[in-house]
Amino acid sequence: MKILHIACLACALWLTGCATTGPSQNSAADSAPSTSTGAPPRTAHTPVIPNGPLRPITAAQASSGEVASLSAPADLWDRIRRGFAMPDLQHELVQDREQWYATRPDYMQRMTERSSKYLFHIVEELERRGMPTELALLPYIESAFNPQAVSSAKAAGMWQFMPATGNYFDLKQNAFRDDRRDVLASTRAALDYLQKLYGMFGDWHLALAAYNWGEGSVGRAIARNQKQGLGTSYTDLNMPAETRMYVPKLQAVKNIVANPEAFRTELPLIENHPYFQTVDITHDIDVALVATLAGIREEDFRALNPSFNKPVILAAGTPQILLPWDNAKVFQRNLEARREGQYASWTVWSVPSTMTVSEAAQRAGMSENDLRSINNIPPRMLIKAGSALMVPRSSAIRQDVSSHLADNGQVAFSPEIVTRRTTVRARKGETVASIARRYKLSAASVADWNDVRASAAFKLGEQVVVYLPVRQATQARGTVARSGSGKRSAAAPVRRGGTPSKVKRR
Repeated sequence: MKILHIACLACALWLTGCATTGPSQNSAADSAPSTSTGAPPRTAHTPVIPNGPLRPITAAQASSGEVASLSAPADLWDRIRRGFAMPDLQHELVQDREQWYATRPDYMQRMTERSSKYLFHIVEELERRGMPTELALLPYIESAFNPQAVSSAKAAGMWQFMPATGNYFDLKQNAFRDDRRDVLASTRAALDYLQKLYGMFGDWHLALAAYNWGEGSVGRAIARNQKQGLGTSYTDLNMPAETRMYVPKLQAVKNIVANPEAFRTELPLIENHPYFQTVDITHDIDVALVATLAGIREEDFRALNPSFNKPVILAAGTPQILLPWDNAKVFQRNLEARREGQYASWTVWSVPSTMTVSEAAQRAGMSENDLRSINNIPPRMLIKAGSALMVPRSSAIRQDVSSHLADNGQVAFSPEIVTRRTTVRARKGETVASIARRYKLSAASVADWNDVRASAAFKLGEQVVVYLPVRQATQARGTVARSGSGKRSAAAPVRRGGTPSKVKRR
């Protein structure tokens, strides 16, 4: 009898289990977290945190897309695809751009291989901010992932910042570096800007249009459409051709990345792993020395540190550099082992007064051609006082460049004044001082050129030697020719800057 009771109890338990393990008609409602406390709606890329007691999930729920995959992305492309969150743009221009990219496999290959150095960092930043990973593809549209790219409008870097916009987002642009090209700084600024634009327009397509065209232009286009009772989406606005094609280009690249086989495209393998890491530097140091200590080519170093435009890195302005992941430790180990010799061959000299290039070169102890080359000095220019010039570092100079100079140093020029020796006729009662005032010269110079005292007077019609800018000299000689008789002296060879040699009074 006891055995019969046990058997009946086991059968009842088995039947109860059959009744409760299958999916019920209300399973979706039962499994959904309570929304009575105003929990945010669930999205494809946002984790859902239950606000009530935990409930076991069914087998059907476990196999659905409601449960995040625990498998790591196979490569960075897979990781980017998983983070797609922008609405797709359906437009004939998208198909046009798809065809354009798909028929240029060599261009796509070069562009995607170039991006392999930077993509991991960009994706990490986007995920950290909760932004759509399609935005990691935007530099393909802006610059083909070339951090040295410069547009005809002077936008620079792989995110193509204009100078003023770069300044607004704290991208330093000075004589030694341009942070619009810096991998970390420009990415930070670009994502800050895109977040700002999305906050303004509440739509990623409009935010992208504003990134290309300007927020004011997009705002005015929206206002015009609202006034006319028209739509205000990206495709509704009247925009320049470049902005009209901007989002379709990004959508086309997104579609190719999402399904490269459909476009007969092969994406190069980009591992889901950092390509570079940051390394601290504590001394001014030559770029060539960094490359040697890291065991890499200088061109590979510059690919990761494209903001540097001089042969030396100023630690006070840029205390970190980027090195390939495996070479960072090599650099640190070799740097620690280095005990002798200087780190930097160059330093910065603040020019005390406006001077010619030849004078500056002489004072810096280098050739004029070398000074022009390293400081990008154009011809026929004077170097203005306060300019920060890159010059050789002597053994007597051991102090690194200050942070103020490293962050704010600029080189300024003024046109070199080209003068010509000419003669003018003295008027009645004319003196050295009055001649000097007439031609905006110093009285000492006029007296010196004519070998007279500064207080001397000239006779009516007497010829006075002066050195004037070429155009002014031509006008002065014309005045002398029209003023009547008297032989006009021939002009001397052109002089550029400096003080003309003394001329004996005739």
